Amino acid sequence: MAVHLGSVAPDFTQESTEGTIHFHEWIGNHWAVLFSHPKDFTPVCTTELGQVAKLKSEFDKRDCKVIALSVDDVNSHRGWVKDIEETQHTKLNYPILGDADRKVSKLYDMIHPEANDTLTVRSVFIIDPNKKVRLSITYPASTGRNFNEILRVIDSLQLTDKYSVATPVDWKQGDECVIVPSLTDPKVLKEKFPKGYRELRPYLRMTPQPPHK
Repeated sequence: MAVHLGSVAPDFTQESTEGTIHFHEWIGNHWAVLFSHPKDFTPVCTTELGQVAKLKSEFDKRDCKVIALSVDDVNSHRGWVKDIEETQHTKLNYPILGDADRKVSKLYDMIHPEANDTLTVRSVFIIDPNKKVRLSITYPASTGRNFNEILRVIDSLQLTDKYSVATPVDWKQGDECVIVPSLTDPKVLKEKFPKGYRELRPYLRMTPQPPHK
């Protein structure tokens, strides 16, 4: 099955390096990032798992939990964790799901037979507190993921969920935002955007990032 943006993230129960994970229960009222790996003891993934451990405090600031998945079993993961910690000079501080039975991989459509019919592709899912999938990205095996970009997307989603804005190209925290086109009432615009806005086109209006103080 395909997992689409806006659909409820499939629930599952699976073993991990931190015990049994009941996925929806584990997410609770938080945001979550689920990211998959083809198999244990692979070079690119080793660097990625280490980087996420180093960025864990940044995910925590955004009330976002992180969890990895690899198709090997948990005992294999524990051996891999030692390599990750030694080579990446960090302590692994989040769970890795075992998926030897491919249950989660199949639920999230992580096996692409055209690329490899036995290994998971390297996917990322951002899931909100309502358990809705808000982002999915699939990377080729040869390209390491940019987790600073994942953090940027979480920032954008959390901002745009709260205010009537979208974020433009290459946006980062503190940059101008776009007022959503559906908002046209001048009185409402003045209330929502007290610092005003620049109208480049009727559909393209730039405003300082909310909240406005």
